[in-house]
Amino acid sequence: MTVIADEHEAHGATFEERGGRRVVTDYGRPERTHRAVRNGAGVVEMGYGVVLVEGDDRHEFVDNAVTNHVPTEEGEGSYALLLDPQGRVETDMYLYEAGERLLLFTPPDRAEPLVEDWSEKTFIQDVELTDASSDFGVFGVHGPKSTEKVASVLHNASVPEEPLSFVRGATADVGITVMATDAPTGEEGYEVVCAAEDAAAVFDSLIARGLNAPPFGYRTWETLTLEAGTPLFDSELAGRLPNVVGLRNALDFDKGCYVGQEVVSKVENQGRPSRRLVGLRPESVPEPNAPVLDADGDAVGTVTRAADCPSLEGPAALALVDFDAAEGHAFTVGAGVGAEVDAERADLPFYEGSMRSARLPSYVVVD
Repeated sequence: MTVIADEHEAHGATFEERGGRRVVTDYGRPERTHRAVRNGAGVVEMGYGVVLVEGDDRHEFVDNAVTNHVPTEEGEGSYALLLDPQGRVETDMYLYEAGERLLLFTPPDRAEPLVEDWSEKTFIQDVELTDASSDFGVFGVHGPKSTEKVASVLHNASVPEEPLSFVRGATADVGITVMATDAPTGEEGYEVVCAAEDAAAVFDSLIARGLNAPPFGYRTWETLTLEAGTPLFDSELAGRLPNVVGLRNALDFDKGCYVGQEVVSKVENQGRPSRRLVGLRPESVPEPNAPVLDADGDAVGTVTRAADCPSLEGPAALALVDFDAAEGHAFTVGAGVGAEVDAERADLPFYEGSMRSARLPSYVVVD
């Protein structure tokens, strides 16, 4: 749950549950806040689960489990997946080597089961796992002026330049770690990590000191990431093959074996997955999990996420559709019982911000 509920309430926040954690929905007028982030910078408390992996064998242990390389140099990070034996995504995660320990940031409801599962597999390896989700506050700072924003409040360090790298510094007289993100909102972005007991002071510094940056909640997070074409865990990734959602930035095709690798490699070598993730511009916001129909009225896919997007001044949707059907541009989507609306294929990202999301779906087709 949020570690600073009182501070959010003082700013007029409403809340919701995500993955068993209480997070901010919005502070009122989310459309206006969305545009403020697109034009400058905004601050959101992230509802991550946090796992600490310690011990001399931590790199080898985690590397044997995940789909991407595991960082070994302090200040280095990567984005990776944990798959089941059928190659389907069990969780995504950001991994950082923090000196004597790896920090893993997961969806909120994946940290505890991850620790339980991996603890049964350590055997004689020197590995210690801890669910530390309640020990940290994590704040995202996103927008084309987020670098200026973070620089205006960060002391004793310079803003990190490379995506998924971090520096240690201070703000409001407390220690923080600042991580450069891989642009999930389609904008420059950073995540600021602090001890839970310092979170209120850090939040106040981020929104009230230096360059202006209003707070925003998960409703705005959803529209920002949708416009950026970023697949999210709950709506696009969970239970699906990474090849299908085009998540190539989370895959190291040259690394050794990990659970699910055989399936991922087989699909890769076939030249194309059965489906792919595309962007649609429907006439109105479709129902959740609405069917996608081609010009002949045949079902060719399913909407994964849709919303009215302020930067686009209208609806947008992500959908998983048959790979070849995605070449067409005329679709209809379900909009309620017995109702359908037209939807045009749209290139991703829907909105070109200051950066492109590293998760933007990408496919290599081999005929």
